[in-house]
Amino acid sequence: MGQPVAVEEKTSALGRMVRFETNRSLTGQGHENFVSVESCQGTRPSAVISRRFLESGQVISVHVFSNIVTAQLAPGATQAGLTDIVRDLYQYWKPGMEPPSIESLMAQVEAPVVDTAPVAAGGEILDPRVPAHLFQRSKDARARLTGS
Repeated sequence: MGQPVAVEEKTSALGRMVRFETNRSLTGQGHENFVSVESCQGTRPSAVISRRFLESGQVISVHVFSNIVTAQLAPGATQAGLTDIVRDLYQYWKPGMEPPSIESLMAQVEAPVVDTAPVAAGGEILDPRVPAHLFQRSKDARARLTGS
């Protein structure tokens, strides 16, 4: 599930810089620089791509501007596999993945807390969300109306 991002990879003349041009804007009109995994906080597309690049060990810094991602390769590293990281940015389900079963999903859901509703002296069940003094006020008003 999800849609692959179209990516065109371009290598610089120096060989240590790689540029990826995508068909999606990743930052709008802002520039973003990342030099460590700690600086890649959040779920913004630019932060996610940068975090994945830096975690691969092949990249030492990432610059993202609009739809262009520029990565500086670590000494001795190649750009192999980096295009796949960009292409699979929005890919949530990949071929061969098994969806979780209903039983495993339901095991993660907390059972609802069952409150025992307080019972008034007359045997009627009181709603725990309503303050007790409002029940008493209602009971008094009903007694005045009926004359009992």
